[in-house]
Amino acid sequence: MMNVFAQLWKSLYSPKDIARFRFQGIGKTIGYLFLLTFFSVLPTLFYGVLSLTEGVRTASALLHQSLPSFTIENGELSSPAAQPIQLDQDGFVIIFDSTGSVIPDEVERFPNAVALLRHEAVLVVGHQAQHYSYAAFPDVRITDQDVRAFISDLQSLLPVLVPLLALIVYVLACAGKFISVCLLALFGLLFSGMLAKTLRYRHTWVMSAYAITLSTVFFTIMESLQTAVPYGALIHWLVSFIVLFLAVKEVPSTKRER
Repeated sequence: MMNVFAQLWKSLYSPKDIARFRFQGIGKTIGYLFLLTFFSVLPTLFYGVLSLTEGVRTASALLHQSLPSFTIENGELSSPAAQPIQLDQDGFVIIFDSTGSVIPDEVERFPNAVALLRHEAVLVVGHQAQHYSYAAFPDVRITDQDVRAFISDLQSLLPVLVPLLALIVYVLACAGKFISVCLLALFGLLFSGMLAKTLRYRHTWVMSAYAITLSTVFFTIMESLQTAVPYGALIHWLVSFIVLFLAVKEVPSTKRER
């Protein structure tokens, strides 16, 4: 019985072997998907945790040393600062602007940043931006002392938050992989009809789980190198379709599938 790592290797280049995997039990295939997903999220988790911990540490240091006193009240940031302040420490950018000169789009161009703007806060981690409007908390008054206390609490909670966030990312990634395989398996049935093969959905589902391996490994490597791939989703599906089509083509037509 071929072990899971040998199957992963074969799935990178051999549609014929993917076709042979079609009689494999669903349980083993699910285990394979869990393992494949685990490897695929490692770069994301690594860089995400690195950015989060470094960002919290940097924010704590700069809040204590470089930013003026401020107040967030009635949906607006106010401070004695007459112009925007931008600080960069080891690639993590902090922007403070109570004047309204800086717009959110300017913050989003940084890979890792946190910005306190006149009407909202913006957090960017790994080029992914989250916006938090002060207007969502109209009756809350926040001062620089409150933010410093929050950052200090966040630092102490990181040993708990990091594993929890990693688990959430992994579970969501697994859900995405399973949905992709389920959809791809439907196209496998279409390919089966086009090529006059006798396949059931469980066969194409197993084959689809292995057909996404090449694309998944490629994007995992790109993520490890922090290299953006244009039209990534389109490339992922196109490669998976091609591999699955070639695998279905390798299924013998003379024998009836069990």
